[in-house]
Formats: sequence, structure tokens, C-alpha cells
Amino acid sequence: MRSILSIIALFSCCTLAAQEYIPTYGRELPRGEVIAYPTAQEAAAAFAGDTRYFTRLADWTQKGNVFSTEFTVPFAWANRQVFFHLGWASADYEVRVNGKAVAYDSDCSAPAEFNLTRHAQEGRNTLEIVVSAPSQVARLESWKSDPAPAIGPAWVMSQPTLRVRDVLTKSWRSSEENDKVMAEIALVVKTESLNPRTSRIHYELLTPAGSNAAIGYKDVTLDMRREDTVRFLARIPDSMLWNPGRPTQYTLRVKTQHEGRYMEYIELPLGFRTVELRNGQLAVNGNPVALRTREVPPQFPAEEIAKLREQGFNTLRLLPGPVSPALYAVCDTMGMYVIPQAPIDTRSSGESRRIGGNPSNDPAWQNAYVERTEDSYHTSKRHPSVIAFSLATKSANGINLYESYLNMKKFSETRPFIYPDAAGEWNSDGLKLE
Repeated sequence: MRSILSIIALFSCCTLAAQEYIPTYGRELPRGEVIAYPTAQEAAAAFAGDTRYFTRLADWTQKGNVFSTEFTVPFAWANRQVFFHLGWASADYEVRVNGKAVAYDSDCSAPAEFNLTRHAQEGRNTLEIVVSAPSQVARLESWKSDPAPAIGPAWVMSQPTLRVRDVLTKSWRSSEENDKVMAEIALVVKTESLNPRTSRIHYELLTPAGSNAAIGYKDVTLDMRREDTVRFLARIPDSMLWNPGRPTQYTLRVKTQHEGRYMEYIELPLGFRTVELRNGQLAVNGNPVALRTREVPPQFPAEEIAKLREQGFNTLRLLPGPVSPALYAVCDTMGMYVIPQAPIDTRSSGESRRIGGNPSNDPAWQNAYVERTEDSYHTSKRHPSVIAFSLATKSANGINLYESYLNMKKFSETRPFIYPDAAGEWNSDGLKLE
């Protein structure tokens, strides 16, 4: 009898453990897509093929829930960092390099990067993605229905030891010049070195006509895997602000230099505009905006976006799931507002806040909620088309969504954070949607 009870207790523990959140490890901090090029010409052309520092991974072998491929670390990557990028997966997944588990990602909907420098060797390496089956995070992803194992676009890329990790923007109205907006561009620079290392960061911001809105450089010295931010300002005239009628974008060019040698080139389109919430009314560039929204899948094609715009819609409210980077690029270019949706949908767990009910009120899932809302924010924040962020959908309410909202407010962001199903509770900014 005692043995039977022990077996029952063990089975119960295993069941509970399977439902607990397993923390992500071995993953880089989330960022908007940044691709480094070996030459200024390739960066300017946004060259889509492989380069000296970039290799797409397309030849995967699948055996059940395991995807495997090979990649090569050339001699040219010596004394540089090796990163693996995966766009998405059908479930949470483990990353293995040369047979060894090196990382795990719980948020399978967001693009993720992993620093493989310490795990990869010069020459040929094996890479495996083990997609969980069953998914450990299925309770948070009610929009899925037993998906087959799958993974999204992937590549390996090399960046210098002292590298540009992320690019941020911020805009505000100038108190001295009412017809201009101050734009701040922040280059987040990080080193993986244990010893002091100095590099020069060159930056150039070009207007659509090709003239310089800002240009300069800064020498950065970092040690012990530290991080710093290089900031510079530009004055943007009202006529050049991004808006749906005129989705103007500038061009940012960055290059890093170490001991006289240029190490990498990065080129990105940037749009500048102000967004703020005034008594539930969104104002873009100081002008009130009525949001005529349509809920769409996160992989919505460009031609369908154009049709919605012709029908009078000006805002896409995304459903949960992996978002194609091309969608943001299309909306930036077309002048369509976007509200990204963090990949949290727990409708299958019901509305109850009691123990065993909806995970939105279960502290065991708190880190998962915070991670997913923060990932959604960081991977989309640089796009001028993004004017608000949705924390979850159809997920009751509770401590995890309260904490997610408070965590988002730490970023000094003027764009609103909303949870449309908050039912009047405080953890949703009062944005009016049509």
C-alpha cells in the first residue's frame, strides 16, 4: 500500500513539475534585428546573401522534434564573437552545440540570439534545436492546437569582441524650437573581454535626401564584459517626422574601429515621431489620432496590409505568435500603425483566479509573463510604426499581468501598454481603440 501511495505521489509531483515554468538560460538579451556586415557597400545594400561574417542556416535535418545542421567557424572569426540567431520555434526549445546543451529558450515566439563563442570550435560544428514535445509552455499559448515541430529562419553571425549590441531611439518636442523634435539615437555597446578594450564607434545619420543630420565618433573603453551606451542627438523638422501620410525614414550608419582597423558596418532605417497618451486619446507628433484597428495574424502579408489601408484602417493589432520582421518593415514604409501582442493567451485555462485556475494569477508563472512581455517590447520598440504594446489577450487577470505592466513602466516609455481584457483594472493604460 505504501509503495502504491509513493508511486501516486511521484506521478503527481511529475505532473506538477511539467506545468511549472522552466527559466530561459544561455540566451542574449533581446534586441531589434541587427546584422553586421564586413563592408560599407554590403551594409548599404542590405546584402541578403552570406558574407564573411554571416551565414544563413537552411539545410536542416529533422528527426522527430530534433532539428540538426552544421556550421563552420572560419579562421577569420578568431578573436571575435559567434552568435546563433533563431527567428522562432513551434515550442520552447533547447540549443545543443557539438552534442552539449548550451541554452534553453522558453519564449519560442520571439527571435532569440545565443553566444556560442565558448562552445563552438574553429572549423565544422554541429548544431541541434530540440523542440519540447510536449511543450512546457502550452498553458500560455492557447492559440496553438498541437503544432508539429517547426523552426523559423536561422543564421550564425560574427561580431567583434567589443560590439554594437542594440540600437535605440527616443524623440521629444524641443522646448526652444516648437517646429522641431529632438531625436536621440543610442548605440548600446558591449564587450566580452575580461581586460580593458578601446574601440572607436563612428556614427552618421542621413536624411532621406542623403545629407548629414548628425555625424561623429566616440572612443569607448570597456572591461570585464561591461556595457555602455553612446548617445547622440539630431534636430528633426516637423516636416520630416514619421507619420502615416508621410512615413519618412532616416538612415543610420555605424562602423566600429579597433586599433585602426574597421571591424563591422551596420546600416538601419530609423523613423522619428513622438507618441503620448492624453486622457485615453493617442497623440502622434502632438496631433490627436483615432485608431481604426483590425486584428490580424502576425505573419500578415504586405498586399493585405495595403488593402486594409485602402479600406480606411490605420492600425494593425497583432494576434499572438511569431511576428515576421518584414511586417514591421512594411508598416514603417507604408505608414501603418502597429500594436504588437506579447505571446500570452491562456483562455484554455478559464477565468478562475483560484489555485489551479488561470496562470495569470499563479506566481509560479510570473517570470514567464515578464519575459514574454519584455521580449515583445524589445524586439519591436525601434520601429516608428509601433505606437503601443499589448501585454496579453484573453488571459483573465492577476499578479503576473500586474507585475508585467509594472516592469514595462521601468523603461520610461511614452507609448502606452495595454491589456484590453483588464476589465477596468489599473494594469492597462486607457487607450481608446475603434
